[in-house]
Amino acid sequence: MTKHPGAYMRAEIDQAIPAFAEGVRQDLSKSVKAAALDKLDTFYTIARGSSDAAANLISYELMAELQKPVTTLPPSVFSLGNGLQLGNAGALIFSQSGGSKDLVSAAIGFKSGGGKTLAITNTPGSPLATETDACVDIKAGLEQAVPATKTVICTIAAGMALLAALKPDYAKACEAAAKAMLASAEAKLEQADEIIEAVKSTPHVYVIGRGCGFGAAQEVALKLKETTAIHAEAYSAAEVLHGPLQLATKPLCVLILDTGETVSNQSLSLAEERFRSVGANVFRLTPETVGAQGLTPAASSAMLLRALYPVILETALQLGLDPDQPETLSKITVTI
Repeated sequence: MTKHPGAYMRAEIDQAIPAFAEGVRQDLSKSVKAAALDKLDTFYTIARGSSDAAANLISYELMAELQKPVTTLPPSVFSLGNGLQLGNAGALIFSQSGGSKDLVSAAIGFKSGGGKTLAITNTPGSPLATETDACVDIKAGLEQAVPATKTVICTIAAGMALLAALKPDYAKACEAAAKAMLASAEAKLEQADEIIEAVKSTPHVYVIGRGCGFGAAQEVALKLKETTAIHAEAYSAAEVLHGPLQLATKPLCVLILDTGETVSNQSLSLAEERFRSVGANVFRLTPETVGAQGLTPAASSAMLLRALYPVILETALQLGLDPDQPETLSKITVTI
């Protein structure tokens, strides 16, 4: 039977909703204890590609809820360098396949430096999982399309469940997110057709967010590049008004991902105002556009990704591309 272009990606976007609900409701207290995460003062995220965008997103939620520093650490510190001396710190290593050699090296190197390690992966028996103190299964199941969608949303779910294990009160936010995601199964962005036309007609797209929304912006920009071959860049609303604003003197589409954080509203509004004033085609998206309210920033980000993935898929199809199998990419990227 002949597969239609984008059939895998479309199915996986739909599968992401129940998978998110299952993942965000899981009890990860055993994993937290196995990696002694509840005893740590500092966390580092280590990842590549879409997993890195999800890790960035989750790091903001962890910092907001735990008041502990969480920042990214490049795998090359271990795979190409001599490692680090680590104190009371933990590494959250995100990888869908768990097979990249540099991430495995990072797990080994982090432990050698005295730190604790946790793999967050869709492949519990992978080389990465066997080298960490504990492993969290994101429970996405099989994903066949090269561009990750379901696994990204499930990684966010796992990150939220991990936070609930570290801060039990957060479990209420996880349950609210599960219900909101399930309720959005048939939701569609009202601006979907407008966004598709805008993206198709421009050589450049900016995706702007703040806090958790910045990680979501990174993921959307990456998906646009992977599936449509259109140049897309992610920026924080705090940075984009510097040099990058000048690109708006040429045709530019701007997607602003608003996760509803009061503290970031002013900077997002300023970015929206400035880009509109110089003629950019601007779309500001919120979880409310797909009927969700009162969610944490991480859950709002998951909702926005779920709403935008079908838009990106349809854009690729209208450009005559098969988003399931981009010409130059493969499902598993092995980095060293």
